[in-house]
Amino acid sequence: MNPALAHARSRNLPRAAVAATLVALVTALFTRRQVDIPDFRHLVDYAVPVAVVVPVAYAVILGTTLHSPMADLEYVSARPVPLYRRFQLVALTLFATALSALPLAFGLPAEVFAVSARNAVGHLGLAVISARLFGSGLAWLLPLGIFGPTLLLGVGADNTPEWWAWSIHPATSPGALTIASVLWLGALLLPGGPPSAEDRTET
Repeated sequence: MNPALAHARSRNLPRAAVAATLVALVTALFTRRQVDIPDFRHLVDYAVPVAVVVPVAYAVILGTTLHSPMADLEYVSARPVPLYRRFQLVALTLFATALSALPLAFGLPAEVFAVSARNAVGHLGLAVISARLFGSGLAWLLPLGIFGPTLLLGVGADNTPEWWAWSIHPATSPGALTIASVLWLGALLLPGGPPSAEDRTET
């Protein structure tokens, strides 16, 4: 079997791709809906299109493919597994970006697509970093860990997003694009360490 194909199948990539596609289809049906950002500190009236927050779900779903059932064997393998992992991140990013484009067919404005694609890039970077730091089974930790504070504390008293709440910034925000890019590049370049205890338990 082709090594790249074997790498994909061992991580249940087809199953995750189907699940993420279903989420994208549901998102397309609710293209016009808005998600209110209820900041707990201030009385604000700030909302973003549903397509802006859905990339968190893409990162969580596709992040499940970062777990390997043969982590110990891969770590000592002569095959270039780190190269496959980097290729996997690129492939997942392209796929998530394509899913973000799906609602365009249902009237999603181009600037909202730009935000959705940017968020897909940043959140996937967070998922990979989370998997490297805390174990592949916890790839969801950082994407959801950032998402919660963004929803609850991400809007300032002037009804604009805080600088760190990059995922709800508009497409014209260079700071948000920089943060998302740094997260993705960090994930691409971050070396994979030995399998965690959690990975060995599930191997």
